[in-house]
Amino acid sequence: MSRVCSICNKGQHAGNNVSHSNRKTKRTFKPNVQKVTILKDGKAETAYVCARCLKSDKVERA
Repeated sequence: MSRVCSICNKGQHAGNNVSHSNRKTKRTFKPNVQKVTILKDGKAETAYVCARCLKSDKVERA
């Protein structure tokens, strides 16, 4: 499964590595996604949730 938060749909972003000589190469920024058991419609379900959603209590853990 891809690294996407099931709550806020936060996913991978692209950017550049910039060296001291200012040369640029492509890189990716990946979200801090954890596999957790959450309560969804009263049922326990495993989902990938980012750390920001876990900290801000946007999801109820089982």
